[in-house]
Amino acid sequence: MADRPDFTHRKERHGLVGPFSGRQLAVLAISVVVVAIGLFVATRPLGSIRPIGPANPQATPYILGPAPSQGLRAGELAPEFSVVRGDGTTFQLSDLDGRPVRLDALRGKAVWINFWASWCPPCQSETPVLRDLAERYADRGLVVVGVSVQETNADDVRAYAQRYQLGYTVAPDLSGDIFRLYRLYGLPTQFFVGPDGAIRSVILAPLDESSAAAQIEAILPDDSPEPTLSAPPKPSLGLFSPATSVQPISSPIP
Repeated sequence: MADRPDFTHRKERHGLVGPFSGRQLAVLAISVVVVAIGLFVATRPLGSIRPIGPANPQATPYILGPAPSQGLRAGELAPEFSVVRGDGTTFQLSDLDGRPVRLDALRGKAVWINFWASWCPPCQSETPVLRDLAERYADRGLVVVGVSVQETNADDVRAYAQRYQLGYTVAPDLSGDIFRLYRLYGLPTQFFVGPDGAIRSVILAPLDESSAAAQIEAILPDDSPEPTLSAPPKPSLGLFSPATSVQPISSPIP
């Protein structure tokens, strides 16, 4: 009988997990870690996402552009609401009924000039404050002039004033002449003007009722009558919320 070759059997080698060797699994794990770190770095915010300041801050202005190198200051005379243009024509600010609005006609009065826009969220939150205080202080010599800027047309401004029953002077500055004259860069911007026509304070922010009342009291004419007990406040129209945190919107409030 012929000699048979020796029978040998080698056990088939298997990977650590299925067909994958330990080295392959290690390379795969390292790759996953590297990708995860890359995604974390790429999606992490560059700055802190923690809120700065109080959890319920006051409303802030709607910034339209960079601040001018030098704006109007307290102590300066408030510029008249008329501008001589480059072509020699004169622009005169007028109210919604077409009547000229002139500061020289308001000498002896306390004047609150409020630059605003119907589409501006912080301006919207401030509207009931202007409306109520304009009525409350009218007998004590206050005149409120709301100069609407950055609007498409006067009809939008008129609709806003009618809808929210604004009894004070509203004047649309559609051309932007007065906006540029007063060197504005945010809305709302407030100018409180004394009876002598001089600016007493400039505020780039919406005001709540108590802050606005304090500004008004500081500019009232010396001969203004003492306040009397006022009637109960009118019921809220349910159209505005207090001037707290405001998120920008792209269209007027409904």
